[in-house]
Amino acid sequence: MFGYVDFFSEEIAKLKRQGGYRTFLEIERQAGRFPSARTSDLGRERHISVWCSNDYLGMGQHPAVLTAMKQAIDEAGAGSGGSRNISGNNRYHVELERELADLHGMESALVFPSGYAANDAALTVLAGRLPKCVVFSDELNHASMIAGIRHSKAEKHVFRHNDVDHLEELLAGTDPALPKLIALESIYSMESDVAPLARVAELAERYGAFTYLDEVHAVGMYGPRGAGKAAEQGLAGRFDVIQGTLAKAFGTAGGYIAGPDSVIDAVRSFASAFIFTTSLPPAVAAGALAAVRHLKRSDHERRSLQERAALLQGLLRERAIPVVSEAAHIIPVLVGDSLKCRQVAAELLDRHGFYVQPINAPSVPVGTERLRVTPTPLHSDREVLAFADALDSAWENAGLPRALAQAAL
Repeated sequence: MFGYVDFFSEEIAKLKRQGGYRTFLEIERQAGRFPSARTSDLGRERHISVWCSNDYLGMGQHPAVLTAMKQAIDEAGAGSGGSRNISGNNRYHVELERELADLHGMESALVFPSGYAANDAALTVLAGRLPKCVVFSDELNHASMIAGIRHSKAEKHVFRHNDVDHLEELLAGTDPALPKLIALESIYSMESDVAPLARVAELAERYGAFTYLDEVHAVGMYGPRGAGKAAEQGLAGRFDVIQGTLAKAFGTAGGYIAGPDSVIDAVRSFASAFIFTTSLPPAVAAGALAAVRHLKRSDHERRSLQERAALLQGLLRERAIPVVSEAAHIIPVLVGDSLKCRQVAAELLDRHGFYVQPINAPSVPVGTERLRVTPTPLHSDREVLAFADALDSAWENAGLPRALAQAAL
């Protein structure tokens, strides 16, 4: 008889031997004190400072968001009660979708329980229902985009990361009569680099391609009213569908797409991942709605984030600590070794109380292991300096080289 349990035990053991086993630090965020948190790791409780959160602007702790969520709990209870089409369609969902469509200057928007579900569902439908659609996908696209394209069963061509010449070569080699879909991200979170959006938009128009732009690491933080990188670059309206998240700059949970009425309605009507899943709890939708409305009006959080990121980037530059890219607010510190990546992260946490999760293979290629550092508006200048000093010390103790050439990537 096949040893099922033994098989999976060996799979996990192999993962540990390869250094790819994921460990989770149990932390308790403290309302009103972000980025401070508590952890009881190794049986001892202590306070730590979080430097790897996707709550980029601290909106998960914002008074307006917390108030909206508490009010929604009192009004509607905990859960939504079902899927959107069977008893789970709350006024907060409807208002949130209207607000998101307005944010991006689109006709419609559709909210999902997660950003992963939004990408998977939307690309499955869009690429899958267009007859003989050919998809052109950046090689570093998120796993959720890759999953959606795979589930669509459409023909796929992968172009080299941010390489518009390669993209054009692939487009030019495709039958002009076939529907084409270009899928890319505006900011890539592990590289912290920005896509050449203007060139992609030009190619899409020249070759008659439909465009799908994932802005999860940009919405709320870039562009007028936080509409994203495309809007910041004056390209609003030149991408057909924008996908975003409510779990990063907006500080709650969920994902969404925004675009033309008929396109969004097609996803709503045909996507199994939307139809057959429970909708967001009303309180979560209410909190996201409050965050979107606040960030449409306030530039303070965006400016502060950019100031903190620039400060930390400059301090690491002075210390010759290699960073993959300085193009965006995420700061990927290049370690290049899985064991030393864990060593540096452990020293930051154990000696200094700074929590940064090591990013090892398979999340990034072997030899490019890194610390994905995310300063926020709520880290003070003094805390940024203390973090840079602590990282400098841990770097020295690990015997890591200084200022590795970025071209090596």
